[in-house]
Amino acid sequence: MDLVMRAEDVAFRDEVRAFLAENLTDDLKAHARLTPGILADQDLRVEWLKRLHKRGWAAPAWPKQYGGAGWNVMQRFIWSSECAAAGAPVSSNMGLSMVGPTLMGHGTEEQKAYYLPRILDGTDWWCQGYSEPGSGSDLASLQCRATSDGDDYIVNGTKLWTTCAHQSNKMF
Repeated sequence: MDLVMRAEDVAFRDEVRAFLAENLTDDLKAHARLTPGILADQDLRVEWLKRLHKRGWAAPAWPKQYGGAGWNVMQRFIWSSECAAAGAPVSSNMGLSMVGPTLMGHGTEEQKAYYLPRILDGTDWWCQGYSEPGSGSDLASLQCRATSDGDDYIVNGTKLWTTCAHQSNKMF
C-alpha cells in the first residue's frame, strides 16, 4: 500500500519511533517475540503498560477525557505499524479493550472515575468470567443459572474461565 502522510503524520511517526527506541527494551522485545498476546509474562506486560501510561499512550483509542491518547485513525495506524515494526508487545489487556470502553459507554460517573485510571495504570487487571465448557464465551449458549434463594443464590452448572484469570485481580 502506498500511503501518503501529511507533515503532522510524519512528525507523529518520528515521535513514536523515538519513544519506542527509548522505551522498548531488549527484554520486552525478546519476550514479545517468544510469548505474544495473553501468554506474555505479566510483569513485562505491566511494565510495558506503565511505560505507555507515563507517556499518555496506554489507550490509543480512548478519548482524552478518560485518560486515553485521543488519537485519530491515522495516528492509531502509525502507532500500530511502528510497534509491529519495532517488535513491541501486543496489548492484550481486557481492561483496555473491553471493560474500559464499556464503562465509558454505560458506566456511572463514579465507576468511570474509579476504574478507568486503575485500568490505565495497571492497578486493576481484568479477566473474562463468562465462559463454560462447551460454550466458550458464547453467551447465548451458556447453561449455568443462578436462582435466588432468599439472601443467597443457588448456582447450577459449571463455570470456567481461563483468559488471564491467574494474573487478574478483577473479573467481568
